[in-house]
This record gives sequence, structure tokens and C-alpha cells, in this order.
Amino acid sequence: MSYASLLVYVNADHVSTNLVAVAAAVSDKFSARLIGSSALAVLPPFVAEGVVVVDNATEFDIAKMKAKLESAGNKFRSAAGSGREVEWRSAIEFPTKAVIDGARCADLIVIQKGKSDDIYRTLDPGAAILGTGRPLLVVPAAARSLTAEHVFVAWKDTREARRAVQDALPFLREAGRTTVIEVCENDRMDAARYSVNDVASYLARHGIKAETRVEIRAHGSGADQIIELAEDEGGDLLVAGAYGHNRLNEWVFGGMTRDLLTSSPICCLMSH
Repeated sequence: MSYASLLVYVNADHVSTNLVAVAAAVSDKFSARLIGSSALAVLPPFVAEGVVVVDNATEFDIAKMKAKLESAGNKFRSAAGSGREVEWRSAIEFPTKAVIDGARCADLIVIQKGKSDDIYRTLDPGAAILGTGRPLLVVPAAARSLTAEHVFVAWKDTREARRAVQDALPFLREAGRTTVIEVCENDRMDAARYSVNDVASYLARHGIKAETRVEIRAHGSGADQIIELAEDEGGDLLVAGAYGHNRLNEWVFGGMTRDLLTSSPICCLMSH
């Protein structure tokens, strides 16, 4: 298993050259086709004072949106550079739906970490994770590169974490070092050790040597502990299952997925 095609979603209002550079480097690493994507949605009509229906989108407005998407495509191609196979896709569509639809043509989806404050112009990372059926590589805005030399697997014995480990195999095979870590309650230490050792044995059968580590949870979801340990040991990629609990509960009460999406300065590969 490898990645034959990567889809990177760029914000049409601000094409991140850092994001495209990371995606291009990953596509080179796996000799994969690089697909750029962006979308903008038409604002719906609204009712003024309960009587007058005002239509926001004119033909001129749509033409401007198409021109902006074309400009984003040109910036993507420029940032991706020459010497690699690239494709550009754009649509007048909700960005999140465009990514979910586009997932059918990609093995891995690359997005930039950030808030979705406008569903007509920005991607909702959480909804994309839940809806694409593909692993998502979430890249912090400040990240300029991804070597994935030391990969941390944030383990929890869930369906989502098992999916993430399998989805990350191409990265894990190329990594110089892999650490499988679980942060748990004190009374689960023995079970956690057994679990991470099983994961290490599974990876060994794929030719991947992995270290294991179990830490007592200090507070919250444990995401901060994993991030701190990864940074201390030069980890530059975190692998984690996403939304093992209901998404609404995660955002209201806290959870590993929410904390990684909002706090991690390290690239995260997440699967649901």
C-alpha cells in the first residue's frame, strides 16, 4: 500500500504556499499525483423584513467567484512548482462538500489547520474527517515541511485508531523512528501496555520497528502530553483516530480530536 494520489484543499481567499509546499513534498515522497482543489459557495437568498426576497448572487458575482478560483489554481500551480504531475479542480460549491466529493479520487487529503468561520468560503475540518472516508493530513499554518522522520502514533484501542494506523503505513514504512504511545488512567496501565505492544507487533509484521510508551494522563484528553513528548523527541507527524466519540460531545466536553485540531503545532494524520 502507498499513496498514488493526494488531494490538497486550498482556501481560494488565501492560497497558502506553505500548505502547497508540504503537499508537494509528500507527493514527491510517494511518487503520487498531486491534485489541487478549492471551492466557493453561492450565498442563499434572504428575506428582508419577512416580505422582500433579496437574491445575493448575480451573474457578475458568480463570474467573480470563478475568477477567484481560477486565480487560486494559478497560485497553486506556481507554488507546486514544475517537474511533478499536478491537476487543478474547482467548483461553485460548499468547500466541505467539494472535498468530500473529491475524496473519491485521492488516497490522502491534505488540508490546513484552521477554523471554519464561513461555510460558504472555508472548509470544516471535522466534517471533512467524518465525511470523506479517507485519511486527512492536517497541516499547521506555520509548517513549511514534513519529513515524517519520527512518527508518533497516539494510540487508543478504538476502530478509528486502528484505521489510522493502517492508513499511515506508507509514512510509517518511510520513517526513521516510530513511537506508539497511549495516555491513560492509572488503573489502565497494564491494559495499555498490552495494547501498544500488540500494535508494535502488528507493525513489525509490516517491516516497521516501533517503540512503545504508556503515560498516565495528567489532565484533559492527553493531547497536550502527547504533543509535548513528540516535540521533545523531534516528532513531526502525529497519527490518531478521529472522533471515537460523538463529534458534538467532543467539542462541548473536550476530546483528543478537538484538542489536536485546535492545538497541535505538529502535522496530524487523522482517520475516522
